[in-house]
Amino acid sequence: MHWKRWGGLLATVVLWAAPLGAAGPAAATSAEAALPSATSSNAARQNAIQSIPWDKLDREGRAKVDSVLGNVTVFRRFPARVVSCDPDLYLFVVRHPDVVVNIWEVLGLSQLQLRQTGPDTYRVAENAGTSATLEFLCHANDTHVVYGQWSYTGPLLPRTIRGRCLAVLRSAYARANDGRYSITSRLDGFVTVEPAGAELLTKALHPLVVKNADTNFVQTVGFVGSLSRTAEVNSRGLQRLAQRLMDVQPEVRRQFEQVVAGVADRAASLAAQDRKRPATQLAGRPIGQSGQEPASRTALQ
Repeated sequence: MHWKRWGGLLATVVLWAAPLGAAGPAAATSAEAALPSATSSNAARQNAIQSIPWDKLDREGRAKVDSVLGNVTVFRRFPARVVSCDPDLYLFVVRHPDVVVNIWEVLGLSQLQLRQTGPDTYRVAENAGTSATLEFLCHANDTHVVYGQWSYTGPLLPRTIRGRCLAVLRSAYARANDGRYSITSRLDGFVTVEPAGAELLTKALHPLVVKNADTNFVQTVGFVGSLSRTAEVNSRGLQRLAQRLMDVQPEVRRQFEQVVAGVADRAASLAAQDRKRPATQLAGRPIGQSGQEPASRTALQ
């Protein structure tokens, strides 16, 4: 599966510039079928720019965002996805993508390398030729903004291309009556390419690159949901795996173990509540009706 080559939800935008071979998109669930599909339209691009939380960025962060938006080579709004997932685990893996990547490394699923280099910075490298640095400019529960600088050197292009990128991840959380969460993820990606490589990317490789990016985002979100389910039913196994993550900082590794334990505890509590409820109360109302939480957990605009 191609999701194993991508460093989490946000690193997708950096690595979509490396054409890795397309795969067929995963089948959509009935809930996902009603979600907005992927697009590169001007309307979506303007909406994505408006969704950037400028008031939460410092002067340096705003300058980095402007450096990308002032010369966008490719824009993509990835297909929105809904996944059943514990919110604490979701936020943890979004903010610590190195944990997921190191899990893939330990399991022998990927040669992608993603290492934390500072409180909000990461270094990315993968064997198809892409390398990058990533920096979180904002991480609120409903919005994450990541800036990156990248380069690609590989067999599909005659020379090295370089550029910058910006990822804006919007997340909405809906809690059903039974206490379980569904999370909608929408990722907007802006890529700027140095003039020497812009024509190659936009004319020769754009369709392949976009198809890869869409597929890998869908599969990565699906993996996050699978990780959450594993934490619910086999938390000890996942904690043992966490102890093998030697390329993750020790404190982050311990935090991940604690998050996994919390997911298991909440799942056990919900299961106990289900056993006490009359059967007629077990079917929660659909997401989006009165069982949904408001606040920052509203539907994506």
